[in-house]
Amino acid sequence: MSFINYLQIVLPLLLYFSGFILLVILIILSLRLLKIMNRMDLIIENVDKKVRSLDGIFSLIDFCTDKISNITNKLVDRLTNIVIGVNKNKYNNKEEE
Repeated sequence: MSFINYLQIVLPLLLYFSGFILLVILIILSLRLLKIMNRMDLIIENVDKKVRSLDGIFSLIDFCTDKISNITNKLVDRLTNIVIGVNKNKYNNKEEE
């Protein structure tokens, strides 16, 4: 039996064997990846649930800041009108003299 005939028998067997080993490794890695994805899904659901529980607090804070902003805007507008009114009275009095 010549060396070429020997290679024609052995090389395909080596390729089949290495292909089989790679297939088994890929299946094992895929199963591990599925387990990791399931764990990540549980963690994400847990975090999402906790964030939803905080939505009420954030909406309350948002409501309060809107009300405080409206009140301060009205206060600033009134103070501005008072200052403008006083200045108009001063200028009108100076023009009359």
